[in-house]
Amino acid sequence: PKGVMITHKNLLAEAFSIKGILPLDEHSRALSFLPLCHVFARSMSVIYMQHGVSIYYAESMETIGENLKEVKPHMFITVPRLLEKVYDKIYAKGADLTGVKRSLFFWALNLGQTYSFTENKGWWYNQQLKIANKLIFSKWREALGGQVKLIVTGGAAMQPRLLKVFNAGGITVREGYGLTEAPIIACNRPGKDEVKIGTVGKTFDCAQVKIGDNGEILVKGDLVMKGYYNKPDKTAEAIKDGWFHTGDVGEYENGFLKITGRIKEIFKTSGGKYIAPDAIENKFKESKVIEQIMVIGENQKFPSALIIPSFEGLKDWCNIKSISYTDDFEMIKNERVIRKYQKECDIYNESFAKHEKIKKFELLPELWTVESGELTPTMKAKRKVILLNNQSIIDKIYDC
Repeated sequence: PKGVMITHKNLLAEAFSIKGILPLDEHSRALSFLPLCHVFARSMSVIYMQHGVSIYYAESMETIGENLKEVKPHMFITVPRLLEKVYDKIYAKGADLTGVKRSLFFWALNLGQTYSFTENKGWWYNQQLKIANKLIFSKWREALGGQVKLIVTGGAAMQPRLLKVFNAGGITVREGYGLTEAPIIACNRPGKDEVKIGTVGKTFDCAQVKIGDNGEILVKGDLVMKGYYNKPDKTAEAIKDGWFHTGDVGEYENGFLKITGRIKEIFKTSGGKYIAPDAIENKFKESKVIEQIMVIGENQKFPSALIIPSFEGLKDWCNIKSISYTDDFEMIKNERVIRKYQKECDIYNESFAKHEKIKKFELLPELWTVESGELTPTMKAKRKVILLNNQSIIDKIYDC
């Protein structure tokens, strides 16, 4: 919306910085399906061309599954939500299996979720993983075309459990970080010793990065935008003394950059405690029955949440519990369903301090989408819009 002026120099700075890191050459194929007005896709197009990679364009978002099998790409970039949907479909198919096949599926899944990039879990675990790869995970790889060497996700945090299970299954998935104003700042690299779950990896040579006094991530270098189109005041606010102020809060862990929140999204309760909603939301989205969540509670006594169920996951749970599933609108009012979500909250609250724990929640029946105006084109929640659209529900939560 601000009109970010990205120059050819910006894109080339990244391309030269990344060259040699990706497992690509002139014989490689890439599938492209993110919009080219998305700077991640635009930057990667230049990087692909520099490596001599053949770029294939998906016919539509609906045909990605077919196009993956047709093109058999060696690499593609995506947003976490797409991989989450791939996983959800695989999980649903696995849940429909019976007998030995079902047992094998969940055995492999549980094995994958204990995968470690850094720890050698021993001969017995490694042998089991080999068997799981042959019997179960090989089918996952086939669904992605069978030749993928690297998938890079950006735009939002990837659930750690999914990162573990995909990588355990021989599907190399790595998280990266950038903004429209400074497209590709950091990324976990393909090598096992160059990745740390929960971080966005090490920064590239084209980016100088430092953490400001307030924890904000500041970036300088040839990758930083020229400015905002016809908005000198906004440009001056964003770039001070040559440093671009990202608005993201972060820290370093042994050389790996970790994003801990957004300055504008951190809020304070009436008790004076600061809440970083991103970390809580990302943790809660590990649940198989939670699709979307937004933590609220600015100037209130405690944090609460608006939760949209993963209705596929909820149907599976209802089926296991012999609960008759009517429709999404009715099920979120079902007492047993509400109790299930309370249990989920209790489980994930354990990861947070007392003042960060979700005390109350409300279930919503419809997904937030780009079309509804509640998500940005890069699939980030428009918090102000969601708050406005659900004000009566929020009032109900805090009317106590």
